[in-house]
Order: sequence, then C-alpha cells, then structure tokens
Amino acid sequence: MEKRITGIGVSPGIAIGKVYLFEKKEIEINKCPCKNPEEEKIKLIEARNKTKEQLQKIRETTAKKVSEEKAAIFDAHITLLEDEDLLQEVNDIITDEKVSADYALSKGIEVYKQILSDVQDEYLRERAGDLADIADRWIRNILGETIVELSDIPKNSIIIARDLTPSDTANLNLENTLGFITEIGGRTSHTSIMARSLEIPAVVGIGSIIKEIKDIKTKANDLTIILNGNTGGVIIEPTEKSIEECEKLKDEFDRNRALLKEFAHRDAISKDGTKIRVYANIGSPADLGGALKNGADGIGLYRTEFLFMENTDFPTEEEQFKAYKEVVEAMSGHTVTIRTMDIGGDKHLPYLDMPVEENPALGWRALRICLDRQSIIKTQFRALLRASAFGKVKIMLPMIVSLEELRKAKAIFNDCKLELMKENVAFNEALELGIMIETPSVVFKSESFARESDFFSIGTNDLTQYTLAADRGNEKIASICDPYNPSVLIAIKMAIDGAHSSGIIISMCGELAGDLLAVPLLFGLGLDVFSMSAISIPEVKKMIISLDKPECAMLAKRVLSLSTSEEVKAELLRFMEIHERGDTISY
Repeated sequence: MEKRITGIGVSPGIAIGKVYLFEKKEIEINKCPCKNPEEEKIKLIEARNKTKEQLQKIRETTAKKVSEEKAAIFDAHITLLEDEDLLQEVNDIITDEKVSADYALSKGIEVYKQILSDVQDEYLRERAGDLADIADRWIRNILGETIVELSDIPKNSIIIARDLTPSDTANLNLENTLGFITEIGGRTSHTSIMARSLEIPAVVGIGSIIKEIKDIKTKANDLTIILNGNTGGVIIEPTEKSIEECEKLKDEFDRNRALLKEFAHRDAISKDGTKIRVYANIGSPADLGGALKNGADGIGLYRTEFLFMENTDFPTEEEQFKAYKEVVEAMSGHTVTIRTMDIGGDKHLPYLDMPVEENPALGWRALRICLDRQSIIKTQFRALLRASAFGKVKIMLPMIVSLEELRKAKAIFNDCKLELMKENVAFNEALELGIMIETPSVVFKSESFARESDFFSIGTNDLTQYTLAADRGNEKIASICDPYNPSVLIAIKMAIDGAHSSGIIISMCGELAGDLLAVPLLFGLGLDVFSMSAISIPEVKKMIISLDKPECAMLAKRVLSLSTSEEVKAELLRFMEIHERGDTISY
C-alpha cells in the first residue's frame, strides 16, 4: 500500500528506483580492563595508519569522480586523524584507566564531538558527523572489522540509510545509484553538499524509515520507492498512477535543469542592461567545485571560522595563507570576499576559553573577540594580505556596531600592511576592507560607515535576528524571524542607500539573496551583488536576465509601503505570477 512521508530535500531531482538498505553493524564497545596498555597503544597506532591509507584512497577516488576541491574534505579528515593532542589524550586514557584502545578512542573523541553537537549553528553542528565518520572507521580498524562500502550496489538503486558519512558518499557507485534517503541529517552536512556536487537527488531527516522498509520487505523483496529532492517527499510502494505522475515531473525537472545549465556561465544582465554579479558562499576550499561548476562570478562570502573549527588550535599564518591562496587562485582573478573569524554566539572553539553568557548572540563574539585578542586578527590579516598577491581579495569584518570598532580594526590592518612592507612580502596594497551589515546600529548610520568602508555586505540572517529581537536558532519563534518583515526590508533599503551615497558596492550574502521570490525585490532596491549557495546561481541568473530594473524599482516601492510579512509575500507572488505570464505589471 502506497505511503507518503516528508523529509528535507537537500539535493534537487526526482528518482524512481529500487530500495537498497545500507546498514552498518553496530560497534560494540565495552569498558573492559586491558592486561597490557602498551599493546593497546600499538593497536591504536596501527589502526590509525590503516585508516589513513583508506582515507587517502577515498580522497583519490573523490578527486577523480567529483573534483579536487571536494576531495579536500578528506584532507581535513586526515588532519583530524593525525591530531597528536587527540592521540595523546587517548593514550593517557589507556594508561590511566587500563582500558582497551577502542574504548579509550571512543571516549577521547566524544569531547570534540560534543562541543560541535551542542552548538545551534547547523553547519557547525553537522561537523560532528565528520568526527563520527573518522572515529567509526578508526575503531572498526582497531577491532579488525570489515568496513562496508557503497562501491558495489545493484543498478537503479535508491539507498536508504540511518546516515551516510562523507566517505560513504565518496564511494558511491554513481552508475547504479539514483539517489539516497537518510533518517537523520541536515542541509549543510558534507553528505548533503556531496550529493549536490554529484547532482544526485537526496532527502535527509526523514525519520524512522528503515524499520518500516524492513517490515514491508518481508512481504516484497523488490520494493519500489520514489524520492523528490526538490520537496523532500518520499513515496514507499507507489501506485502506477503515482509512478506515472512522478515520471512526468522528473522529465520536466530534467529539461529545466538542462536549460538552467545554459544560464550558469552567462552574465546576469537584465532587460534594461543592468549587470548584476552573482557570487557563491563557501565554507572552505572544498566548496569551490560547486561554485565553479554553477558559474559563480566570484565568492561573496568565505566563512573562515570553519578553518578555525577544524583545527585543534588557532591556525597559523601559514596554514591560513595556504587555504586562502587555494581559493583565490582557483577563482582566477574573480573577486573572493573573505570574512574574518566569526566565532562566538552559537559557534565555539574547543581551544578558546569563552565565558558562559546569558545572551551569547549579543555577547563576546566575532570582531569583539578579535579586538580584545588582537593576535588572532593580526595573524589573519597578514595571511589574507599575503593571499591578495595571488588574485582579487576583499576582506569583510563581521558583527560591527560602531565606527570605533571599524577604526580599531583598520588601524590593526594598516599596521599589518606596514609590517609586510618592511619584510618585503608581496600583497595588493589596494586590497579592500569592508563590513557586514548585520546590526540596526550600522543601518541607522550607514552613510557614515560607507564613508569609512570600501564595501558593504548584508548578512540577512543576523540582520533579521537583531532587527526583530528573535533568536534565529529558536524553532519556537521561527515564524517571527522572517526576512520579509517590512522592518527588515526597510533596513535593507537604508543600507543600500547608505552604500550608494558614497559610491561603494553593496552585496548580500544572507539566505535571502538566493530566494527567487526575493530576487526582483532586491534588484529593485538596488542591490549590486547577490551571493548564495552555489546550486542556486543558475536560476538566480536566469531570473535577473528576465527582469526589468524600472519595473522592479516600482515593485520595491510598492512593497516598502506594506505593513506585514504576509502582505509582502503576497505582493511578491503576484509579481512572479504576472511576470511568468509575460504580462505588464502596473502600480
């Protein structure tokens, strides 16, 4: 009997195929006393070496199958695997508690996982999955277990699993895999990112589907399933009618995707001749493949905090320089906008002693930390300046609330320039230093900030949170934290006007920039650069090419006169419907 359930669609596309259940044998770890701690330490090292060999092979496979940039995920895994502090901690547990290597490792790595699992930021929370992947493989090698891979599965398979690790997805047999469904997971996990890179339809966070599939498969061994990565919909045992309907949807989606690819590498020039740059947001060099493939005109946000999160101590100037240089060179002269460390609030570093705060989103975070601990920002500035010798780099400061903060940061920046000059180290002396527009205090004085900044970039996620006094990580008030609230839209308009008053460029790197419903409005408000998840770039370019700036300006004027989020969305939907019909819109 047909059953429909819904999860989170994380990679677009529709797949109709046969169920392939992918289950790993649960690891049984017991706190058993060991007779010889030194033998356990040898087991630990031997298993680590074997794990490293396996990860290197997976890395090579990923580089060939996907891209060198995606393969870099496993460089980070290997770095974590070789972390000497972790090894020492596990060895100490073996010595002090006289326990087996597998138990000591599971205990030692749990601290790192817990730190990431407890944060509210979804991207950082998903990084705990990477640690779990490494630990799982390492422990299985200690125990001498055979590690199940996904390289050999039947044709026309849709994989169903509790979860898929990055190494699982890297080993997928792409010829035989139509898509995958997992019980847990989120939009920003590396597994989801990999699915988008491979262009495999995927749905995650579906809930307890495995038991249900097992119950059905006792009756039918050849089970058909449908997944819709666009909507998150899954149909178990679909009827012939449902299969026919989904085949039509699939054909339509495939045709549209093929058409969208034509827009990926086109310039986003509107009907009236206005050229808009469409950039990508990335979290690490591993995300470059998607940006380049989808035709990003540049990088509008490189979140450097993930470089800090993946380390066990503050990354050195040389480590940072190499990471930034890799991205800059890959973009071949296109703009790369790099945000300085945005730690704090819901993002934590295990090696940075941070206070427990009643309101962390309003507390010691981002630039505030850097101005108090100037060695952090100084090291980062020096690395960024050095990377600027290899392409077009722009530096962006987060969480600014006052001109005093901006001036202090600029003073440190200029000191770093002078240091590098004295050391005869090359950098771009015209490197731009800009700010994120995330707080009402900057919006209210945007003209003053524009006179002392080289560019603006609007972070709509935090700007919405601070404008509406609504925690964006709190599910209970998700409906309140709405970027379509008229007050947020007025703040965006004020920031755009403030930037243009001094002739500087203003971009948007928040989620709103990639929302098709918002594109005509933002274009009409005068936004210069849109930056978003790479997969959204072709459709946003296509939208901009179809728009007329004067018409969108009238839309923006109309929207800013409205009183509620519902009214705003209704007006934007009306515009989209009329626009799609090709009719003239009048106000």
